[in-house]
Amino acid sequence: MFGEHHRLFDEFPEYKERIHELKINNQHFAELYAQYQQLDDEVYRIIEGIDTPSDEYTEEVKKKRLFAKDELFEMIKAERSG
Repeated sequence: MFGEHHRLFDEFPEYKERIHELKINNQHFAELYAQYQQLDDEVYRIIEGIDTPSDEYTEEVKKKRLFAKDELFEMIKAERSG
């Protein structure tokens, strides 16, 4: 089974400009975005068989990625700059 990245731009293409704006103008968003990307890379490496951690660890990483994605999406929808 081949994995695929879940990049935020691909997950929410209609918010591409908004994501870019927040990455530049909102430090918390930028840090959470970087964390999400790191978690997504880790999940990808696990699915591809590059890394082989325990099932429990894999599930924990997937949950963290989902929580980060949910928080990012809430910020994308809620925050509007001047």
